[in-house]
Amino acid sequence: MQIEHIAVIGAGQMGTGIAQVAAAAGFQVQLLDVDEKLAVRAKERIDGALAGQVKKGKLEDKVRIETVSRITPIQRFAQLGNAQLVIEAAIEDVNIKSEIFRQAQAVISEDAILASNTSSIPITKLAAATRHPERFIGLHFMNTPPLMRLVEIIRGLQTSDETAEQARSVTEKLGKVIVSASDMPGFIVNRMLIPFLNEACFALQEGLGTPEDIDMGAKLGLNHPMGPLELADLIGLDTVLYIGEVLHREFGDQKYRPPTILRNHVAAGWLGRKTGRGFYRYPR
Repeated sequence: MQIEHIAVIGAGQMGTGIAQVAAAAGFQVQLLDVDEKLAVRAKERIDGALAGQVKKGKLEDKVRIETVSRITPIQRFAQLGNAQLVIEAAIEDVNIKSEIFRQAQAVISEDAILASNTSSIPITKLAAATRHPERFIGLHFMNTPPLMRLVEIIRGLQTSDETAEQARSVTEKLGKVIVSASDMPGFIVNRMLIPFLNEACFALQEGLGTPEDIDMGAKLGLNHPMGPLELADLIGLDTVLYIGEVLHREFGDQKYRPPTILRNHVAAGWLGRKTGRGFYRYPR
């Protein structure tokens, strides 16, 4: 099966980015969200982002028009019938993801592939909620997908060789660099990242420095392009918290325990860039 039609479920930051990357690579893309207005706005944001590239001379306007035309916002799972690859990009909640897969597999073809963009949940665990775990795989895009080149591909215990080969072929067509990760919580990137972000939060919580000082220490002292608190705001503090909770629960290691200051920010609705406030304030 040659994959030409991709469906992305979830029109948040990650789902929108994945849809943009897939459409830019020539795939027909359906972007599904239970609130169709969110899916429509996501398409508009993609158009706006590409228009900005056109204005800077980095993209031809013809390419922008063609890319945006390949994206179809939808609201109902029943509209997924033509999807050959379905990529779930919902929050890090097993129950929510499992319900998405239950509804998707009821309407897609028997040979279609289900994939999760989960940041931390084991793929075998998610695949257990599906009828065909052999056609289930993890495709973990980095935030934000149009800018970050890396994708982690994670096979579950039952993922077939054919599914893995097709997923790799699509990911290569998206222009991404692939790393293969074992099916362990957090995979490769977040196993390294979450303790780093946690320690930055603890440093802030304990008054070791301001957010600016802590981030500058990472940028100029560790040669990082972005400080950990800036990065947490970009990822979304709720997502950072969800991932930390999964890793702490699965491994029982204190290095993954979410700091109180992170929990408090999430409780207050200060989730980072997407809400206009996190460890920093952002213009809305």
